[in-house]
Amino acid sequence: MTEPINSSLRRSLKIGAGLALASAFPLTLRAQNQYDPGASATEIKIGNLHPYSGPASAYGTCGKAMGAYFSMLNASGGINGRKINFISLDDAYNPAKSVEQTRKLVEQDEVLLMFGSLGSSQNIAVQRYLNAKKIPQLFVNAGTTRFGDHKAFPWTMGWQPTYQAEGRLYAKHIQQTIPNAKIGVLMQNDDFGKDNYKGLIDGLGDKAKTMIVQHLTHEVTDPTIDSQMVSLKSAGCDVFVIITTPKFAAQAIRKAAEIGWNPTKYLSSVSHSMNSVLKPAGLENCVGVISSTYLLVPSDPAAAGNKDVPQYLDALKKYYPEANPEESLNVIGWSTAATMAQVLRQCGNQLTRENVMRQAANLNFNPPMLYPGIELKTAADDFYPIKKKVLQRFNGKAYETMGAPMAG
Repeated sequence: MTEPINSSLRRSLKIGAGLALASAFPLTLRAQNQYDPGASATEIKIGNLHPYSGPASAYGTCGKAMGAYFSMLNASGGINGRKINFISLDDAYNPAKSVEQTRKLVEQDEVLLMFGSLGSSQNIAVQRYLNAKKIPQLFVNAGTTRFGDHKAFPWTMGWQPTYQAEGRLYAKHIQQTIPNAKIGVLMQNDDFGKDNYKGLIDGLGDKAKTMIVQHLTHEVTDPTIDSQMVSLKSAGCDVFVIITTPKFAAQAIRKAAEIGWNPTKYLSSVSHSMNSVLKPAGLENCVGVISSTYLLVPSDPAAAGNKDVPQYLDALKKYYPEANPEESLNVIGWSTAATMAQVLRQCGNQLTRENVMRQAANLNFNPPMLYPGIELKTAADDFYPIKKKVLQRFNGKAYETMGAPMAG
């Protein structure tokens, strides 16, 4: 009697183990390979918007540099064996167009996430929509402070230092070097301009009311800012803070020279570009301009010996040959795309939108071309990846760094 009972028991154990294995196996597969729309075993779809036309078309090169980075990755096998399908559309720097194009990318193209889209007002226009649908809005290509508000917008994360931090940095430098300054401000009348200006006001504190003697705005659709420049000169300003995009920044610097006005100029980092701003303004007119950065260009002395520079130069030459490697907008696109790639690597085979955000909030990563002494870190309660910048002054040929990296 004992033997049949043992045989029966063994058969029961085998059957039970088989059923357990069968039920566990699909769960294991699901744990290893989880996909939301836009991801598969072979592809990851990423949505992006840049102004390839319109008043801010100078920024279009940034989107093309992102595409070059992903092309380089795809040529070497992609990320965890998956190719990146980078779908970058033109929104012409128009928030209404941004809404239309974002909906297309999410609802028709079914991208896994939105990445690196440019512009404050443009990203704000779609922020609530993306958060409501729980679509990651990652590494927004704008420094508006609200893109790091993880409590109000848990599906949105910025990348670069905030505009408010930049404004405070300039305020601190003005107080240290020109304590009795008469400040004139030209501000683009949008979310980018307002956020940067708030940082300047906060940084000046109680002195803001007396130090800022002229505050003028312009619309992104205005043809020129000539009348504002004449008013700023007439107000007797000896410090000029330029909070505007490349087209108008170049106009402002050139016009100041034409009317014989030579204040100390502080240039918003969104217009730091040599190619899009300083050259059109006339390099001779830009001597002494103070701006700020958190990235390297190849010609910067701090880039000497940097291992990332040769790869950047070689890849741009191959995948975006018409690009100017010294253009800071190209560096931004390159470095931001590298950060996105790092997040996707960390996701492994769990390419869900929830895991994408989890990994984005768990970064300790130095992307290529980041300025020495500046780091990129995030956490579940810290959606501001880069927090420091360096001040730079243009000497007529190149920017020279002024001091160590600082947080605003």
